[in-house]
Amino acid sequence: MGPRVRKAVFPVAGLGTRFLPATKAMPKEMLPIVDKPLIQYAVEEAAAAGIEQMIFVTGRNKRAIEDHFDRVPLLEQQLASSGKTDLLEALMSATPDGINFIYVRQAEQLGLGHAVLCAAPVVGDEPFAVILADDLIDAAPGVTAQLVESYYRTHASVLAVEDVPREDTSKYGIVASERINPTEERVTAMVEKPDPAEAPSTLAVVGRYVLRPEIFTELETTGRGRGGEIQLTDAIARRVVRGEVVARRFAGTRFDCGSKHGFMAANIAFGRKQGLCD
Repeated sequence: MGPRVRKAVFPVAGLGTRFLPATKAMPKEMLPIVDKPLIQYAVEEAAAAGIEQMIFVTGRNKRAIEDHFDRVPLLEQQLASSGKTDLLEALMSATPDGINFIYVRQAEQLGLGHAVLCAAPVVGDEPFAVILADDLIDAAPGVTAQLVESYYRTHASVLAVEDVPREDTSKYGIVASERINPTEERVTAMVEKPDPAEAPSTLAVVGRYVLRPEIFTELETTGRGRGGEIQLTDAIARRVVRGEVVARRFAGTRFDCGSKHGFMAANIAFGRKQGLCD
């Protein structure tokens, strides 16, 4: 099976300008879907996949994320003494036993690839997951668990993908691929945000990855790409020629919570699951 996937990187240094003024003083990852912030859904998904170390790549004004995953003994005692066991269990679910939380600062906003590279000293020479909390995916088992399962079988880096409308290809990294089985495809090429007429397919990479540690070597020598940023897609594309990248068609429903429309849709869908909406 090879080395276990024990670590996950959460790039959370972005400014969240699409949700201003709400995100002026609050990280966008702390925006709630019903009663839990986006970042907690992401951490719970990672923990369910066997991840033990949660590595947050943070920036300025992100202290609320650290506070959220810290213990609050006084509040815990108050809830316990007043018999509010349901609320106490909900509070404690943010900091499950056996999970370590590690914080790394991204001093300059140079893109997703740079954020992942900032985590290299903590990840070391191990496979690891990358989870973007903006993409909330309702799935059982969770998408990270699905990718980890593919990694153990293929020993390749694994990307979560789904078909998108051709007119939307300019919003995503798009892959060309060859079918391996109904859920997995060998990636033969990757293009970052191509125009619809130039996209090799409509198979889009979304915010879940399990990566071999060799990606750090590629990121160290990857120049700035589209938007003047170091693109993770560009670094992954350099491993494609080695046959080391697989796309996983995940089972689940994705909500793009980086957009207001997707954020509202997620709240309605998760509210319905809890019996809060008709």
